[in-house]
Amino acid sequence: MTVLVTGGAGYIGSHTVWSLIEAGERVVVLDCLSTGFEWAVAPEAILYKGDIADQALLNQIFSSHEIDTIIHFAGSVAVPESVANPLKYYENNTAKSRALIAAAIEARIRNFVFSSTAAVYGTPVSSDPVLETAELHPESPYGSSKLMTEIMLRDAAFAHPEFNYTALRYFNVAGSDPKGRVGQSTAGATHLLKVACETALGKRASLSVFGTDYPTPDGTCVRDYIHVSDLANAHLKAVDRMRQGGDSLIANCGYGTGYSVLEVLDCVKRVSGTDFTVNLAPRRPGDAASVVANAQKAMSELDWIPQHNDLEFIVKTALSWERTLSV
Repeated sequence: MTVLVTGGAGYIGSHTVWSLIEAGERVVVLDCLSTGFEWAVAPEAILYKGDIADQALLNQIFSSHEIDTIIHFAGSVAVPESVANPLKYYENNTAKSRALIAAAIEARIRNFVFSSTAAVYGTPVSSDPVLETAELHPESPYGSSKLMTEIMLRDAAFAHPEFNYTALRYFNVAGSDPKGRVGQSTAGATHLLKVACETALGKRASLSVFGTDYPTPDGTCVRDYIHVSDLANAHLKAVDRMRQGGDSLIANCGYGTGYSVLEVLDCVKRVSGTDFTVNLAPRRPGDAASVVANAQKAMSELDWIPQHNDLEFIVKTALSWERTLSV
C-alpha cells in the first residue's frame, strides 16, 4: 500500500516523507509548493504539484496508486497572519481539509493522520502539562481552523465507521534532520529557534524577547520544544497503529519539558559560540506564560519513544541546517 503525504515538501512533511521512505513505505507527495520546496522531497517519493482541494487531481492520484493512508500537513501556519487574514486560513486549513476528507471517504481510504496543533488549547488555565482533555479555547483563526478540522474528522469517523483518524497536536517543533537532508527553510520564519540561529550566524542584527514579567522562573515564556524527527516518527507510529486496527485518536506531541525563551537563547549562544544582541520588549497579546505537553497518551497508545529530548541536540541540528542554507 501507499501513503499520500499532503504538504510533503514543507518543513515537517519533508522530514516525515524521508522517515517513511527509510521505513520501506511507498510515498506519494501532493504539494502546491507555495511554501515548500521540490528539492526537499525524498527522490524515492512521487511528487504531484497541485492543490489538495483539486478533485480531479485527487482522483488521478487515487486511481494511479493504492493509497491506504493520508498524512495531511498541507495548510497555512502563521498565527499573526491568521489574525490579519482569517478567511485565508479558513479556506486553506478548513475548507480544503473538508474537500480532502470527503475525497478520502469517497475513495474508501481508511486511515487519515492530521497535523493539528497545541493552539487549539489557547492559554492554559495552569502551568501544568496540558492533557488532551483540557478545554479547547483557540485564540487565533489558525487554532480555530485546525480545531474545525478535528471536529470534521470526528464527525466523519462517526458517520463512516470504516474511516479512522489520528490528530496529533504539535507543541513547538524545532531542529532539523540529523543527516542534514532537510530543515526549516522558509524565508521570514517566526519560530524562536529559527530566528535565534539566524541571529547567531549574522543573518539578523538582533532579536526581541517579548515579555520578561511572566510568572515563570526567569520571567519569559516557557514552551515545550520537540525535535522534528521525533515528531515525524510519531506519524509513522500513528500509521502503524491504524493499520493494525486502532481506532481514532487525538494525542499531544511534545516532551513534557519546558524551556524559557532566555534558556533557549543561552543554549543557542553556547552551542554556536557566538553572542548576539537581544532586545527586551513588552509582552505580545495572546502569549501564554507556559505551554507544556502531557504526551503520555502518544507514548502509550502509539508506542512512541522520543529519541531527541535534548535541547542542545535540537539547537545543534538547527544551527547545522542554518549553516547549510548559508552556503
